[in-house]
Amino acid sequence: MKKTNVLGVLFFGVSMVGFAQQQQTDSTKVEQLNEVVVTDSRFKLKRENSGKTVIKISKKELENHQGRTISELINTKSGIEINGSRSVAGQNLGNFIRGGNNRQVLVLIDGIQVNDPSIVANDFDLRLMDLNTVESIEIIKGAASTLYGNAAATAVINITTKKASTKQISGSFLTVVGTNQTQDDLNYNGSSFTNNVSVNGSLNKFTYLASFGNRYVDGLSAAKSDNPEKDPFSRFNTNVKLGYEINDAVEVNAFASYDKFKTDIDGFPAPTYSFADTNDKYISEQARFGISPKFNYENGSVQINAAFSKINRETISEFGSTNEAESFVVDAFNKYVFNETFYTIVGVNYSDYKSVFTDEESYTNTDPYLNVVYVSDFGLNINAGTRFNNHSEYGSQLVYSLNPSYSIPVNSGYAKVFGSYATSFIAPNLSQLFGFFGANPDLKPEENVTIEGGLEFSNKNGFRINGVYFNRKEENTIIYTTGYENATEDATVHGFEVEAELKTIKNLTFSANYTFTELKDGVRLRIPKHKANTGLGYNFCKNTFASINYQFVGSRTDTNFSTFANEELEAFSLIDLYFSQKIIKNKVKLFASVTNVFNEDYFEILGYTTKGRNVNLGLHINL
Repeated sequence: MKKTNVLGVLFFGVSMVGFAQQQQTDSTKVEQLNEVVVTDSRFKLKRENSGKTVIKISKKELENHQGRTISELINTKSGIEINGSRSVAGQNLGNFIRGGNNRQVLVLIDGIQVNDPSIVANDFDLRLMDLNTVESIEIIKGAASTLYGNAAATAVINITTKKASTKQISGSFLTVVGTNQTQDDLNYNGSSFTNNVSVNGSLNKFTYLASFGNRYVDGLSAAKSDNPEKDPFSRFNTNVKLGYEINDAVEVNAFASYDKFKTDIDGFPAPTYSFADTNDKYISEQARFGISPKFNYENGSVQINAAFSKINRETISEFGSTNEAESFVVDAFNKYVFNETFYTIVGVNYSDYKSVFTDEESYTNTDPYLNVVYVSDFGLNINAGTRFNNHSEYGSQLVYSLNPSYSIPVNSGYAKVFGSYATSFIAPNLSQLFGFFGANPDLKPEENVTIEGGLEFSNKNGFRINGVYFNRKEENTIIYTTGYENATEDATVHGFEVEAELKTIKNLTFSANYTFTELKDGVRLRIPKHKANTGLGYNFCKNTFASINYQFVGSRTDTNFSTFANEELEAFSLIDLYFSQKIIKNKVKLFASVTNVFNEDYFEILGYTTKGRNVNLGLHINL
């Protein structure tokens, strides 16, 4: 693919600012609106009535981070480390949230759980997702198994995709070109290309949205070596969403999507079996279809979310494999609001997972659940629930949660104290039981107990601060030695998080978070004990925005697979810059970003390449 000099284009883009600059207009006093959260209860509740520190990434925040990947954006939030997001584009991602791993994190897309039964962690690969199709993201940290079932032990990431415009026809186009270079090879050639186009609209009671996106990244080698070869990454996404409002009470939504990526990878060739440049490849594709009918009645609604996924993966290497998997998920629930203080949801979740190894293997879950929310008029709020896990291989298991909070009005805002006690049940995945590498059909389910408590203060002038302590005890933790097995000793992970937001100064936003994570017994790889993020954004005028973001990642333990000995990786700091300018009646936006401004040299994963200073330039058109 022909490369362009991005540095030259950057100077051109910046020069456009002077031409497009508008006079700054007077603005009224900034006020923090009553933020609404959904994921922790499935009801729209004011943040002050929620007993969790839910992270909400809004549409506006997404627009101020265009050009990034979904894992890069989530990685800036408290309690979260997405390992691999700073490396080559095709790098495997480790979703380490509150000291957990991928199999303890559940991903929802438009409220429907997504995963891959053929993969070791039975998780959803975020590399498949195009951030440009996303409307908003909510993240619950801590156990949420009563509402969302198996795997929701450390977090639930609820991704809401973009909705159709209210116009009859609307469209958008986005393109980003950027560099993809290491710390010691700053050539500023265009090696990263992202495009997305969408057509959507509303025709009376019918809504539609169709989008296509592609991404191609070249220029880096997965293995850090003296003579690296390039490991390109390519992905394309197609998505169709349709909706029809039959009458005031009944509506039906349906979707279909197909996502595929291909990446070159490096491996452990014979005879040394040490990590090196190889010509290995990895291909992953997923087709999803779903339908969501909803019936509204006085004070309540009945909804069914049903989806079918088919996954094909192939690893081409000396230890290659081919994986085929299917999943069928149905979540049917009734939501009822008795009054302004009492909300209930009763439902049943059914899932059927299949994967082909030597033979086709499968299991099913049939889980009835109940959740109750009480919001008093004197500050007490209670979110409680229970779920009866019925696993075809492991029988029945009861999980439950109790999440009280108490808030009092303070000046123009509130102060809140909250706590939670929740249990989780995580059955072994098909790959761990029957897969090609290290399978053990005698594995026991993992059981978790999570306790947390915290404080939050917020006012309507735009200031919010909270802190939370968490403690999770794991029994029968599934580990890998010469194969998969249950740990003989319980593990305890604890820590605390602090978050702050400041929007009291006109046109200026400030956010910061710090996370301390510690494993009391044993070792967890690639999880920093200390991590901090800060961000400062400023609207110079209505159409001009700039931000600077800082991230600190403390020392971590990783394994050197050449010696199979653990080593300590040094801490590192990164600074990123972003700038955007809207022109032509706000329908056209130019943006630019510089990541790792000071070209920090570090290891994210021992032996693997990390990205140096890189530049992105983008154009977004809304019609």
